Amino acid sequence: MKKRIKDLSPLERPREKLLEYGADELSDKELLAILLGSGTKDKSALDLADELLTKFGGFRGISGRDFDDLKKIKGVSDAKLATIAATLEISTRIVRQVLKDHNLIK
Repeated sequence: MKKRIKDLSPLERPREKLLEYGADELSDKELLAILLGSGTKDKSALDLADELLTKFGGFRGISGRDFDDLKKIKGVSDAKLATIAATLEISTRIVRQVLKDHNLIK
């Protein structure tokens, strides 16, 4: 039987851990699990996040994938995919703005 997030102690749960300690204290798996929001009947959001990060080699690998590749993972719905894609695009825009502000991109 899978270990559900709600079965974890409060400060082991990604959202609660983020609110208590800050986002920089979370692992990639925990951050992605928060974005995913839920897993499937057979795997928690943490398990699903771990599967995605392992299969695609981290956030950079996920960001370079075609949507169809990501949707092959059981539990990655269109809603989850849209959340991941939007978050990665926001991150890209932040980096572009920082680089632009520092005159590193012309």
